[in-house]
Amino acid sequence: MFLRSNNRKKDGKDHRYFSIVENHRIASDKTVQRTVLYLGEINDQQQAAWRKTLSVFDEQQQEYENLSLFPDDREIPADAVDTLQVKLSGLELRHPRLFGSCWLGCELWRQLGLDEFWDSRLARSREDVPWEKVLQLLVVSQLLDPGNEFRVHRQWYLTSAMDALLGTDFAVAEKDRLYRCLDRVLDHKQDLFLWLRQKWADLFKAEFEVLLYDLTSTYFEGAMEANPKAKYGHSRDKRTDCLQLVIALVITTDGFPLAYEVMDGNTSDRTTLRGFLDQIEKTYGKAKRMWVMDRGIPTEEILQEMRDPAREIFYLVGTPKGKIQQYEKKWLDLPWQQVRESVDVKLFEQDGELYVLAKSEGRRAKETAMRRKRLARLLKKLRAMRRSLPSLVQLLMRLGAAKSQAGRAFQFVQMRVPEEGQPVTRETFQFRVDKQKLQEAEWRDGHYLLRSNLTAGDPSVLWTRYVQLTQIESVFKSLKSELCIRPIRHQLEHRADAHILIAFLAYCLQVTLKQRLLLHAPGLTPTAVLEKLAEIKMIDVWIPTVDQRWLILPRYTQPSLDTKLLIEKLKLQLPSQPPPRLVAQKQSYEIEVPTVR
Repeated sequence: MFLRSNNRKKDGKDHRYFSIVENHRIASDKTVQRTVLYLGEINDQQQAAWRKTLSVFDEQQQEYENLSLFPDDREIPADAVDTLQVKLSGLELRHPRLFGSCWLGCELWRQLGLDEFWDSRLARSREDVPWEKVLQLLVVSQLLDPGNEFRVHRQWYLTSAMDALLGTDFAVAEKDRLYRCLDRVLDHKQDLFLWLRQKWADLFKAEFEVLLYDLTSTYFEGAMEANPKAKYGHSRDKRTDCLQLVIALVITTDGFPLAYEVMDGNTSDRTTLRGFLDQIEKTYGKAKRMWVMDRGIPTEEILQEMRDPAREIFYLVGTPKGKIQQYEKKWLDLPWQQVRESVDVKLFEQDGELYVLAKSEGRRAKETAMRRKRLARLLKKLRAMRRSLPSLVQLLMRLGAAKSQAGRAFQFVQMRVPEEGQPVTRETFQFRVDKQKLQEAEWRDGHYLLRSNLTAGDPSVLWTRYVQLTQIESVFKSLKSELCIRPIRHQLEHRADAHILIAFLAYCLQVTLKQRLLLHAPGLTPTAVLEKLAEIKMIDVWIPTVDQRWLILPRYTQPSLDTKLLIEKLKLQLPSQPPPRLVAQKQSYEIEVPTVR
């Protein structure tokens, strides 16, 4: 990198602009020069009416003053006042840090009005830093580079430009301040749900007639003796060795979250729905809503309550395949109706409910392939056991492990094992595939049964609604993989719950960006956009002055052409450069960072 000056004459005035330029190698061993930073104009003995002034914050005097900058290779005019002469030859570039993606995260925060929401609810008291900015730091860091609060304090804040974006110093990232912020946010969770619902409607015209409901779990690391919610239960993460808690979530069909609840880790799915129905009605009022759920959530008793005409609640829920066999004779006589390519349905009404038997060729091929893969792996292990002929105890242990790995595929193998006291031989240990049972299972592959109390519903619409349950699965996937809600390391109950609220807010920023992309730049994902904007860095330009001080110009690097186009497509505009600072020469730099000359 090197310093370049450009002389221009405009409206009878001479201007000299400075920028930082780097050489960039392209194909065919050619080198082009790319402007990294624009430093702007520095006066060149112009007339007083033409001189450019700069508002500079003097850290020693703790006040702003307007100064005219002159390079040390030019004499200062006699009539010039409030001037500062700089040594451009001593220019240094320090503290490169992340800017573009941080700026976008803060912009999404403002678009949702979360700065206004939290600033009015988190009292400042005697704190130097508003709690809204502390919370914004936690949420943006969770969106971009998830980690615990100590990591934000010790590492991430120093490598980001959040100081310039929030207009604060390192006090916003003090370790104790970050943890104390978690103690203040849970009381406003219900108000937050109402605020977000209005924002989804205002920004994206979201509809709330169809709600998707599902549950997941996330696990802890540690004993968690101070958290009564931390219990052992059915782990969706396959971490049965860890304590966990359960999260219930309600979203719209477009993925906009409306509400969530944190429950004990051993909570059964079937015990949660009634409370959520009451909570949604209490929060948003009674309305004709359809609830779409998986088959393991509602009980027959809850479905009976939802069919009450006075409540005007509709449901669409999956049903165990045993129901298909129960009404098998009626299904056989009904014709198939095509609702989508490779998807057919049959309809049947029973006791005020509409049953929809769906058949998907794609799902059938997938289920058959998965079963055959597991069955082939099981048979391979059984053949290995038959060749090695282990002892009876070893054989039973290996069969138990094979059964656990094979899952339901184990039921399609008929097996003869030695009785107690018999040796393990090829005659006493035999197995074979139950082909008839396997064929019957493959015949049912791709079939699934839906039930709804919306008896006049269009079968194609009902099928589409049920398939949209994948939306809530993608939300859980995003929370666990991209936003790293797991594992939870907080020992106190309210801080563990606050950690989930931080991840929930980070997902709200992510889904806002996702919807913006669907409108203005379809095909791009939020992750790809954040990675692209991460190319824009913030760099501090340190310029020594003749009077033995430093002029610090924080500047973000110029975006590439495709990044500029992306920002324009999103209908956004990069902010103005941060104001410069003036510090004493003897002041040491607070953070050890690489220096580039």
